[in-house]
Amino acid sequence: MARNHNHPVQSDALVLFGVTGDLAHKLIFPALYAMVKRGTLTAPVIGVAFPKWTLEQLHARIKDSLEQSGSIDDQKAFDKLISLFSYVSGDYKDPTIFTSIKKALGEARRPAHYLAIPPALFEKVIQGLGSADLAKDARVIVEKPFGRDLASAQELNRVAHSVFPEDSIFRIDHFLGKEAIMNILYFRFANSFLEPIWNRNYISSVQITLSENFGIANRGAFYETAGCLRDVIENHLFQIAALLAMEPPAYQGFGAVQTEKAKVFQAMRPLHPNDMVRGQYEGYRNEPDVAKDSDVETYCAVRLYIESWRWQGVPWYLRSGKYMTQNADEVLVELKPPPQRLFDDSHPAVGRANYVRFRISPNSVIALAARVKRGGKEFIGDQEELYLKEELPNEETPYERLLGDAMSGDGALFTREDAVEAAWTVVDPVLKNHAQAYPYPRGSWGPKEADALIAKDGGWHNPAPEQVKE
Repeated sequence: MARNHNHPVQSDALVLFGVTGDLAHKLIFPALYAMVKRGTLTAPVIGVAFPKWTLEQLHARIKDSLEQSGSIDDQKAFDKLISLFSYVSGDYKDPTIFTSIKKALGEARRPAHYLAIPPALFEKVIQGLGSADLAKDARVIVEKPFGRDLASAQELNRVAHSVFPEDSIFRIDHFLGKEAIMNILYFRFANSFLEPIWNRNYISSVQITLSENFGIANRGAFYETAGCLRDVIENHLFQIAALLAMEPPAYQGFGAVQTEKAKVFQAMRPLHPNDMVRGQYEGYRNEPDVAKDSDVETYCAVRLYIESWRWQGVPWYLRSGKYMTQNADEVLVELKPPPQRLFDDSHPAVGRANYVRFRISPNSVIALAARVKRGGKEFIGDQEELYLKEELPNEETPYERLLGDAMSGDGALFTREDAVEAAWTVVDPVLKNHAQAYPYPRGSWGPKEADALIAKDGGWHNPAPEQVKE
């Protein structure tokens, strides 16, 4: 989909709240450096945070970030990036910080305010921007999680809309900036051969797996308030499901994509406790800042139904977990078997016959599986995969793409208010009403209890290690 700028005015400054934090250090500084190298960032950047740092301390932090994420391979671009930065320190609850930001903006009239801060501070900062008259012709970029249930998402939307119009609010899910995610959208609608079979008549089930081979690291306090369902399933995996399930957009433009994605969430049947299995890796309760009797899930599997004409009756299985066998992110769209078994080896016991597989990470692949006859007189064959795509060099990183899009007003890869609230409506019934989390060993594919959820559809497809290219 060509980038269609319904709102083409470029932001003329970036105000980065939380500039001294982890997110800025790990992901945002490298993205800004890449944007300067490509020539897509020339506007001033005002860093805002609580610590009373000097500009030199901030410069050192940026340098450290770039050295850790790779290297400073373009001194001119690095010098240019450093020259764009200024710094404002203070307490977000104190109105004088917003006066200082206004002063630092100087001639800039269309800033993009990026809230790389804990969600608890979103409302305070948005209201502060409104009171200081810093919202006119401005945009606000908000990190997930956008709310922690339907009620809090609605309240956050209410506050955001009291200051910014909807088309100036950019809700970031960095996952959506990945090349492989956009490739799903492109692959579906740029090819005519998929559409005739992309429905309940030919597809028997869809699985989406996002597995991580590491734990919660030092995020115990955050994870205790979130858990896997809120952290990964309700946003990342729902977004992938929406791209796979949506109807063709009515016109070329990001508004049309957002409308069709929102309709998918609205068509999802709200989850029932029987549609979900929660797990917790062994040793989670010994992690720092985790309650000794914690029931927070580090693994979650759900069975979803999308009650639309296209998908009625097709189960969607979504799962994600920490400390699983490997790092992988993969979609398997399983097709129904041929109507008649003409060959002895086309029995389901042989395994999956036809499917479309999207590997999103660690490498990007689209593969189509088909059975091909072996040489000789007998009608027996092997399953082969047609590989359609692999990683391309010099891809934009997700944050580089998303920050560039937000500053130019392109909302295609962001989440709209109606979609946010519809997605929370699906998971709201099971946020508190659910069975206990089952323990599972580290390095496994999660609790065995999750196998029953998908047993009638042939079991989980575990991404194969030989296809993983770290």
